[in-house]
Amino acid sequence: MKFSVSRETLLRPLGLMVGVVGRRNTLPILSHIRLDVTPEGLTITGLDLEVELIWRLHLDHLSSPGTITVPAKKLSDICKSLRDNAQIEFEVQGDKALVVSGASRFTLQTLPSSEFPSMQLSPVSHQVNLPQKVLRYLIHRNDFAMARDDIRYYLNGMYFELKTGQMRAVATDGHRLSLADAQVQTPEIETSSMIVPGKAVHDLAKLLEDSDDIIEFIFGEQHFQVNAGSYTFISKHIEGRYPDYERVIPREGNKALVCPRLELRQILSRISILANEKFQGIRLLLEPGLLTLKASNSEHEEASETLALDYQGEALEISFNVSYLIDVMDNIGDEIEQIEMILSDANSSGLIQAHGQPATALYVVMPMRL
Repeated sequence: MKFSVSRETLLRPLGLMVGVVGRRNTLPILSHIRLDVTPEGLTITGLDLEVELIWRLHLDHLSSPGTITVPAKKLSDICKSLRDNAQIEFEVQGDKALVVSGASRFTLQTLPSSEFPSMQLSPVSHQVNLPQKVLRYLIHRNDFAMARDDIRYYLNGMYFELKTGQMRAVATDGHRLSLADAQVQTPEIETSSMIVPGKAVHDLAKLLEDSDDIIEFIFGEQHFQVNAGSYTFISKHIEGRYPDYERVIPREGNKALVCPRLELRQILSRISILANEKFQGIRLLLEPGLLTLKASNSEHEEASETLALDYQGEALEISFNVSYLIDVMDNIGDEIEQIEMILSDANSSGLIQAHGQPATALYVVMPMRL
């Protein structure tokens, strides 16, 4: 196997492959990527038995086809270290791979492609074509709210639901919940759903661009798949039943306050400086025309700040984890100028959404006891 390719052609695919492959692999072959060279070009494959990324590239020159596996991170680091627009010559010699660029020469250990595993695909339930930016929107509005290493394993992922004309993404860690909807073009279909592992969500987010380019999103019975022009991304589902998220969305709140998103974000950041480091709790005191935010800690330090509001309802005191509120301000969308927070009482969750716009994304935050 022998071919040549530019550094820039390999740089991004290899960087993404390293993220998929990871570093803590019990099987040596899983730290490798597979290179398949044919007259059509180079195909690079990386996986960790849960996620698989396949990337297709054009080659500048092909001398002889073949297939081999090489260490993913080492090859990526070599490419990063070379000068801009460098030309790379790649050749397999026995059980070694020779990488040459100018006066630089590297010899890598290889493993046979026959040892490289592959993902097993399940029957397809539904597939939908949508712009990259739509799927990117759904992920970026929700990924912060996914659980991390929760014993309720089904929370360690993002829930996707496809119905006629709509795709929905939901994430929750049991203390907060995020939800976003997007319109998609589908025929009349039965509702289909799946839980995508958190690692797969993060890996996929790195691939997606704010682009109108169409991708194919496949709901399989045990897997999901995204097909784009240059790559294919595959992941297994998380098995399990996702919580009935509709039940925890508070729909009966009778106290609505509207705040400038950026101003509230800045106040929350300042107040959080003196919040309890472990619990991160702050108090919100709502009264006609005014919102007061307060924080204190075990060293008897305090912070408070007021924000004038057009609010004429009943007074209310409620406590929240300040980092959860900051996360909402950061992820609801940079284009959102005003947010609406809907509350009912001190023991009920708060609902946050964009003000004055169709509610395509909403956030639920549980209160705290301080």
